[in-house]
Amino acid sequence: MARLTWILLLLLATNLGAALSLSTRESSALPKPTWKLLSTGSTARFRGLAPVSDKIAWVSGTSGTVLRTTDGGRTWASVGPALSGDDAALEFRDVEAWSAHRAVVLSIGEGDSSRIYATDDGGATWVRAFTNDEPAAFYDCIAFENPERGMAMSDPVDGKIRLLETRDGGASWHVVDSAGMAPALDGEAGFAASGTCLATTAGRWYVASGGVDPGRVFRSGDGYHWDVSDAAIAGGEGAGVFSVQFRDAKHGIAVGGNYSYPTGAKDVAAWSKDGGVTWVPSTTFPGGYRSGSSWVPGRCDMALAVGPTGSDFTLDGGRNWHRFDNGSFDSVECVKGPVCWASGEQGRVAVLLR
Repeated sequence: MARLTWILLLLLATNLGAALSLSTRESSALPKPTWKLLSTGSTARFRGLAPVSDKIAWVSGTSGTVLRTTDGGRTWASVGPALSGDDAALEFRDVEAWSAHRAVVLSIGEGDSSRIYATDDGGATWVRAFTNDEPAAFYDCIAFENPERGMAMSDPVDGKIRLLETRDGGASWHVVDSAGMAPALDGEAGFAASGTCLATTAGRWYVASGGVDPGRVFRSGDGYHWDVSDAAIAGGEGAGVFSVQFRDAKHGIAVGGNYSYPTGAKDVAAWSKDGGVTWVPSTTFPGGYRSGSSWVPGRCDMALAVGPTGSDFTLDGGRNWHRFDNGSFDSVECVKGPVCWASGEQGRVAVLLR
């Protein structure tokens, strides 16, 4: 079994019965995926990640940095907005992209540091599509359900998580009426750690939160009317759900933990089979706090999770996680192929070998 190739691992993921029957001994013998590090020529921390294909990917991060590759990571171009003065320190914590030409980036921070920029010419020019003017707002993540409709999520304003919406691909944004949003608890907030505290799949929307114990996941069938459930992930100050992802309308995973205690590996992951109404703690947790996660398209119950102490995979929809790498990453995203990319501190970007 130890001689199985990574390709066979992917085939295993298509067989739920085989995945569920793995014993602890068999799990330890699973072949391990491998990250291939790519040279970006940057020391920025890339929490924003938006792969389009095996060739095209965008990353965004500290010091106003936005990079793009069109050749699978062999070369990278600096394509971020032209910034000067204090703006040069903006942190672009999330990026969404649809091609080598079209992308949207989110900067985070209090007041007008929370902004959204959009480009349709590969970063040659950018339009500032949104600037926050609410002192209490702090935007964390953006997500798009299709190339035209997207949302951005802020920490609570007046006791409720605030959302922005675009219907024109990010060119303009408006604040969503909060009447349908479930109330936040005292101290509750999102984490701008990987761009996956807001997610959308199959017409449904999800928000991951922490700062309260346990962490919670908000859910909506339309982006306007929301319910919320405890997510079976330990929360508190600096802790909770950092990433939520669904592969369809029913099956979801959530990961998190405490970023101040990155090796803590108890109650850091959960799974749902009813659209996020209920969450079940994983039987075998990832190897520590995890900030980002992604389903592997076309591989049934296979998903990846990453954090500062390593990477893990699951073959059974989040019930059991298996560690395969000790390198630091903040974000992971897989697209059709499948092809998986990861990004993080010190300019680290990688693709998964298969």
